[in-house]
Amino acid sequence: MSFRWSARATQTTSAIGLSALLLASAMKHFRTPGFYYPVVPEYLCRSDEPGSQPNGPLALMSREEWVASSGLLEATAAVGLLIPATRKVAADATTAMFTVFLAGHIDALRRAYGPDGTPSQRRVHTLRLPLQVPLILWSWSLRK
Repeated sequence: MSFRWSARATQTTSAIGLSALLLASAMKHFRTPGFYYPVVPEYLCRSDEPGSQPNGPLALMSREEWVASSGLLEATAAVGLLIPATRKVAADATTAMFTVFLAGHIDALRRAYGPDGTPSQRRVHTLRLPLQVPLILWSWSLRK
């Protein structure tokens, strides 16, 4: 008897894989949030210090709140990918989320190569940015 993978089994396995990755990342958001701080652009961060000026009209939350919110989004997307009835919507949302995250990765890379950047930051952010492309494509593939 031969064993053959169906397209549905492949899709389910792929969804489980991306879900596991998202859940691991979501947990890391709460265990070591500082890992994600560099990819939150300054223009999104509200300064909670008394008398400080806002960073711009998009500065709605603190850096910590952005990291926690993105961790919650990743956990929600992970659960959505596991449920066949919500997989397409979750895949669309995950694709959008990874695409939006590109802005943070580009900003972190720009700062890493700026005057205050270090060789370590350059290495890390040079590697992190291109990893978004396969993640975007992977989540997009789960829309079927």
